Amino acid sequence: MAAARLVDAGHDVTAVHLALSKNPETYRSGARGCCSLEDSHDARRAADLLGIPFYVWDFSDRFAADVIDDFLAEYAAGRTPNPCLRCNEKIKFAAVLERGLALGFEAVATGHYASLRWESGVVELHRAAADAKDQSYVLGVLDQAQLSRSLFPLGDDPSKADVRAEAAARGLYHARKPDSHDICFIPTGDTAGFLTSRLGAAPGDIVDEDGAVVGRHQGSHQFTVGQRRGLHLGVPADDGRPRFVLDISPRTNVVTVGPREHLAVTGIEAIRPTWAGSPRTGAWRGLVQVRAHGDPMPATITGGTEGITVELDEPAFGIAPGQAAVCYDGTRVVGSATISGTRR
Repeated sequence: MAAARLVDAGHDVTAVHLALSKNPETYRSGARGCCSLEDSHDARRAADLLGIPFYVWDFSDRFAADVIDDFLAEYAAGRTPNPCLRCNEKIKFAAVLERGLALGFEAVATGHYASLRWESGVVELHRAAADAKDQSYVLGVLDQAQLSRSLFPLGDDPSKADVRAEAAARGLYHARKPDSHDICFIPTGDTAGFLTSRLGAAPGDIVDEDGAVVGRHQGSHQFTVGQRRGLHLGVPADDGRPRFVLDISPRTNVVTVGPREHLAVTGIEAIRPTWAGSPRTGAWRGLVQVRAHGDPMPATITGGTEGITVELDEPAFGIAPGQAAVCYDGTRVVGSATISGTRR
């Protein structure tokens, strides 16, 4: 649909499908993913219907190095990465854009639900009109150079249902496809199993906050802060309430669990900031989002060239190092940074 609208607007459009695996059959088939063989065939059919050229670009080596290896390294270090965000940062709006510009194209267009606005020579990234489908969070890693060469033709639609109806009216088969979700390079959807297959088993202790052993695990890399399911604890809590992962220590291979209220944090430290425009330094009032489908949280944000500090108005739960903290001024994305630590 993004391509169709650009064709209607008179742009010279070329369709590109990204081959992100040397063995695409190892990615999940069917509609759950976004990088399956079926998706490649669907993309070609759409290009044929629109009468535009279609190419497959092989970025499998770059994807393996910049997304999969990064994913593994982050979990091995006890952090929780977002591979979709990393793919946007390193592949779709870096490697693809770089090749496109070298070939004479002017921009990369995708079907992301986000809105771009030009103000005084600066392009601003805003939340999509369809707030329930907003994807500005996973685009929060893009800088001004990338945003100025990006197009999101679906971002101003009031609902995804309207987009599907328009696709159906155009005769596009894709109107009936369900939304893609999950991690494209984990064909089974079993993240813990994938991590163990790549990082190996490393048995260790699960302890409570007093240091008492309450269970065993097969690798601290299988866990994330805030996790409740899959702990298989052998010793119940004294009060019978469920326990959550509070801390992961790769150095000692120990996972600490405790009650949900001990997950509450009011402060966030984040490093390696990326600014959508000019860096915003000093303290300012805004909103912070830490998950792709999380709620924006009011906060006081102090920005700098090396990182940002966030003081939340209300406590938040289950915030893990490695997640991205994307900062907003109203609907506008100001920048993002990688969470390095939290404070109660």
